[in-house]
Order: sequence, then structure tokens, then C-alpha cells
Amino acid sequence: MSKAVTILGSTGTIGYSTLKVLSLHPDKFSLFALTAHSNCKQMFEQCVAWQPEYAVMVEEKAADALELKMKKAGLKVKIVWGLVGLEFVASHPNTDYVMAGIVGAAGLLPNLAAAQAGKRVMLANKESLVMSGQLFMNAVEENGAELLPIDSEHNAIFQCLPSLEKKNEDCGTKGVKKIILTASGGPFREKTLKQLEKVTPNEACAHPNWVMGKKISVDSASMMNKGLEVIEACWLFNVKCSDVQVVIHPESIIHSMVEYTDGSIISQMGNPDMRTPIAYSLLWPDRGESGVSSLDLFSVKQLNFEEPDLLRFPCLKLAQDAIRVGGTAPAVLNAANEVAVSAFLNAQIKFTDIPHVVETALSIHSVKEANTIDLILSVDQETRQEVSRKIKTI
Repeated sequence: MSKAVTILGSTGTIGYSTLKVLSLHPDKFSLFALTAHSNCKQMFEQCVAWQPEYAVMVEEKAADALELKMKKAGLKVKIVWGLVGLEFVASHPNTDYVMAGIVGAAGLLPNLAAAQAGKRVMLANKESLVMSGQLFMNAVEENGAELLPIDSEHNAIFQCLPSLEKKNEDCGTKGVKKIILTASGGPFREKTLKQLEKVTPNEACAHPNWVMGKKISVDSASMMNKGLEVIEACWLFNVKCSDVQVVIHPESIIHSMVEYTDGSIISQMGNPDMRTPIAYSLLWPDRGESGVSSLDLFSVKQLNFEEPDLLRFPCLKLAQDAIRVGGTAPAVLNAANEVAVSAFLNAQIKFTDIPHVVETALSIHSVKEANTIDLILSVDQETRQEVSRKIKTI
């Protein structure tokens, strides 16, 4: 039977790639809803091409503008707006699969709504687990939802792990010794600390291997993205931070690995293209066409691996420390980083100020148990306000 898909963040890179994969399988999927923040022009183009039942704009003015365009074009797509609209389509009875492609903390509530409604949640929004790991995993288990990772690293791990009889089963019972997260090292892998002080937003957004949005590109450059992925891996695969190793792999051919107690290491390889994990998650447990070209091993020739330099890239250690502390610490880490990255992109602070801002926010925070979504959201907002005040003094 055809599955109805809702794409949260359809005008972003994940949304764009998802539509490409869906176009290869018209007999297997239909499009129920598309959502975007404010990009009315691109949303209208997607609605013309796909004609979903619903289109959601986060901004009310953008929704009004889109509705006017729809009427002029004679399209019958229903327009809703705001967070309520996002949660509505993510949990709608007619939605089977939800592609969680909204960047940052903004994706938490609609993703949680999808999990609570028992959907297949294809998670490209790592912040949902960073902020509310236990609550989110509980919602998945209690409501019979399926949680499939879209990040190339976690999707690779998912493919390399043995099947678990029950959710939250300890991977160690299946002979898993270690999870190995690969990282490209980003565009600044070989720069000195002094050089990092002078890098520009444009340089930070020029990732050598992946096409990504600005925020995640900066996170990749600072290695905060890898730190957030360590936290995500701990929740997804029920492992401790000490069981997750980060390895710099500049070619981005091996997307991650799993080491077993017998000495075996199983890896997932392929060209760096998000359509591969997207297709895998849409078609799972089967496999099918993704549109990605075959990996040419002869042109790759060699694969390199390095240890991460935590002195040049302290964001990775900050994230590792936050998940070890637990509670609301990861939510503070995420909120502080989002504000700091935005400030860097707006030329308010230097690239090297990002970890200092995050570290300060963590040092003054009184960690609490992250046992309610209201508490997590409150901590998130308080941290953003505090960090915004801090940035004005830099």
C-alpha cells in the first residue's frame, strides 16, 4: 500500500532531497503535507509540482501570501500556519511517515507530536534527542512509533547493528563493543587556532563534502555537529558516551562503523549524499533506488583516519561532557550553540567565540532532571536570553 508522507522542512536541503527520492517511487508514496518557515516562493513551487493536501507555513504572513497564490493558481491545497499547523500535519491520522527535517529546537514539538501519534519518524533533527532524549524515546516506545535516523552517521550505524528483539535493548547483549562515528573534520580541519579566529561565515559554510544549510555547516566546522551526534547516538542505540568514539575521516566515504567484541568492525560506505539514508528510511526494511551514483572505489583509492583535536575543536568535548552530566545540560548546550552560531553568521562574534559562549552557559546553569517538556522548553528559552545578553558584551 502507498504510504502518505509529511515533510517537515520541505524547502530545506533534507526536504529537497526527500522529494527527489519520492519522485523515484510514485507507486509507493503519496505526499500528504509540506511545511516551511517563510519561503513562500519555493513552497508554492513545491505545491504546484506535488499538490499535497496541506501546506504549512510557520509565519502567518507567509501563509497568507501562499494562500493568495494558491487561489490565483486554482490549487486546492489547504493552508495552515504556525506551530499548531506543524503539529497538526505531523500527527494527522492520514499521515503515515514524517520526515523530521526542521533545523534546531524548532523541530522538537512537531517531531514529538509525530512520535506520540505512532508515526514512522524519520529523524533528521538531532536536536529533538539532544534536548529531550528520554522523553522522546519514551514517546516512541509508548505509542508504537518507528524511529529511523536520517543523519548519515546514525543511519549507517542502524544498518550495521544487529537486529534487536525489543526497543531500548542493550546493544552489548548482541556483542557490540563500540560505536564509531566518522566526521569529515569540516573545512577547518587543518587550520591553526590563530587562523580559526579570522575565518568568515562564508568559509565556515563551505563544507568540502556535503551540501547543507548554514547552521549545520557551521556546526560541522566547529565539530559541535559531531558532539550533538554523539548525544543522539547514545539515545538512539542505548549506549554510554564512553562507548561512542569519534574518528576524523576526511573523505566521508565510510559513514560510520560498529565494532564487535570478536574484533570485527562493520562499516557502511557510499558517496556522500543524503538521498541514500533518506531512501533507506523510507523503504525500510526493504531497499530501493535512491538516485545516488555507485561508489567508484578505484577513484577513491585510499581512506584516511585521524583523532579529533579537542584543543582546536572544543565543542566536541563540551557535548560529550553535557551528555555525561545529563538532565537539562544537553538542552543548554544546544540552545547556547544555536544563539552563538546565529551571532557568528551575523558577524557579531568570532568563530572561536562559539565554544566560549557555550561553555559559559553550561558553567552557570543549575542542572535539573529533564522530566517534562515544559521544563525543557523553559530552560531552552532562559538559556537563549542569557546567551543573547552575553553576546552583546563580546
